Parts: sequence; C-alpha cells; structure tokens
Amino acid sequence: MIQNSIFSRNVYKHSPYIIAEIGVNHENSYDTAVKIIDLAKEGGADAVKFQSYKADLLASKDSPAYWDTNKEKTLNQNELFKKYDSFNENEYIKLSEYCKKINIQFLSTPFDIHSVAYLDPIVPFFKIASADINNFQLLERVSKTNKPIILSTGASNLDEIDQAIKILEKTAKKDICLMHCILNYPTENINANLSMIKSLQKKFPERVVGYSDHTLPDEKMRSIVLAYLLGATVIEKHFTHDKSLPGNDHYHAMDFNDLKILRSEINQIEELIGNEDEKKSIPSEELSRLNARRSIVTSRKLSKGHVIDEFDIVCKRPGSGITANNWYKVIGSHVLDDLPEDYLIKWSDLKIVGE
Repeated sequence: MIQNSIFSRNVYKHSPYIIAEIGVNHENSYDTAVKIIDLAKEGGADAVKFQSYKADLLASKDSPAYWDTNKEKTLNQNELFKKYDSFNENEYIKLSEYCKKINIQFLSTPFDIHSVAYLDPIVPFFKIASADINNFQLLERVSKTNKPIILSTGASNLDEIDQAIKILEKTAKKDICLMHCILNYPTENINANLSMIKSLQKKFPERVVGYSDHTLPDEKMRSIVLAYLLGATVIEKHFTHDKSLPGNDHYHAMDFNDLKILRSEINQIEELIGNEDEKKSIPSEELSRLNARRSIVTSRKLSKGHVIDEFDIVCKRPGSGITANNWYKVIGSHVLDDLPEDYLIKWSDLKIVGE
C-alpha cells in the first residue's frame, strides 16, 4: 500500500474516493449546478468536479470535434465550449462555499493559467485533464501551487506520463495520482483496457492509481467496479441530473441512480472482501468449529483397564470431546472406567502412558 498520500485508500480496506464530474453539465445555470451537487452528495460521491475554462483560450476557431458527433452534433470545439463557458471566478467561489456547507469536496479542472490562480485557494488538490498532459506551461503553473495533483493519462504513453511527472515535480516532490483513462467520448467497452491500471501500478509503484471512466453506464456499473477491484482507489465519472439531455457530456455520464448503484455494488464487494488479512477462524465460525469438527469416540464398549487400540475408537462429530488430532495420543492409553459404545471420550476417562 502506498503511504503518505491523500489519495491513499487501500482497496481492501476503504471505499474508493469517488469524484462526480459535473464538468459543464450545469449549462451555465448556477441553480442547476447546485441541484447536481445535491444529487452527487445524496448519491454518495466524495467530491464534485467542474471545468474552468474560456473557449477562446482553450480551442482555436478551427478545432475539429473528437467526440461522437451522433450524440453531440457540434463539429467545432471552440463553438461547443463557448456554449458553456460563462461561469467565472465568482461562480466557482460560491459553489465551493456551498460544497463546504453540505460537506462534499469542491474541485475544478483548470484549462488555463488564470484558472489555476483563482482555483488555488478553493480546491484541496488539482486535476489535470488528459489532453493537457504535454501542456508544460500549465503543468509548471499547477506545480508551483505545491498541491497534490490528479493527472489523467488518456491518449498518452508511459514516456509522456513520466515526462509530465518530472515537470510537475520541478519545484518539489508531489503527491500525484495517475488516472487510467481512454480519451473517447464515449469509450466502447472493447476499448476500456482496464488492464492498463496494472501497467501504471507496475511502472509507477510509488503512485496512487485511479480510473477516469468514459464508458456508458450499465445496470451494474461494471467498468468502475472492475477498475476498483484492479486497484483503482480514485474513481472519476461524468455526472448529470438528466442523461436524456442532448449533447455535451450528458449522454455518457452517470446520474443519481447510477451513483447509488455504484456505491451499493462497492459496499457489497467490501463486505465480501472483509477486514481480515490473516487466514484464521473468525467468531461466526466458532459454533461450526465446535460441532462440525470431530472428536474421538468409542466404536464399541470398553472395559475398565482396557488398552485402547485403533479398532476401539473412531472420529465423529461433534468436536467437543478429545479432538481428532489427538488420535495417536489416545491409542495405547488405559481406560479408567467402563465406557459405552459411541461415547465421546474425555481426558478424565483415560490414563495416558508416560504421564
């Protein structure tokens, strides 16, 4: 288990840290943002995350789509992002205060230097989007905050991840969580490649590893549950109040019901995994240990003074008499009084040779 990390949660001891990424699914409505925060809190998320950007700083006028244009019809990034970029510093400060009030952590991904500056006082750590893993200017600015960092790794390779970590650690060694991610909206199950979680763990054993999911939610939230079982201790998933809304990130997001299912599935898994690392008998097994194990029992009547041989005894349930592992100690012992057939022998019934 990785120590000294705010992201450290032993997958076999504690629930994963779940981030409900609202992003811009508020669609420029503060009241909608608050409504979605409430749903995330009620559904069991640990944090909500927004996206802080201005379209003209994020994408040029000629920036083609990289999402499923059957679901989101807009073909130009600048045009799409401009629809949802009216939130400013004041809105994010108010939302962070509301999150504090209801006890859920507030996060927002910065997509430019200015956003880093105003988010710094109101976020416990920074999240860097996959597409900015080689944006060294942004990485260096985030690094200067000296806060923990979640780095999403969609569409990158191990060398690029390693290079990004070096940039982030220019000022000081950082608490960095690496998120496996596939940069498809949505991600087909065949492309999810959750085994890459193990690749990140192997290459960066000192780092906490998480999973940012873009697959379509199913009735058991299988992709996230499996990622959790593979060791992802931070989980991020787009979150909306209404999956039927057109376009943007609604169509591949989870909603309140999905989040409740996810928490329920994880709770059941944690219950099944349990809290004991060492193999041992547990309290609920005590009655079974007593009655399902075997004791040494007479197979026929035995007279006082008889020397017991292997034909005089048999091992039968329950285990409340002389336990079966004492078989060889009982053989050769002397019977102190007449014993009936099918009798659970007690130590007080015997004189053990040599004692």
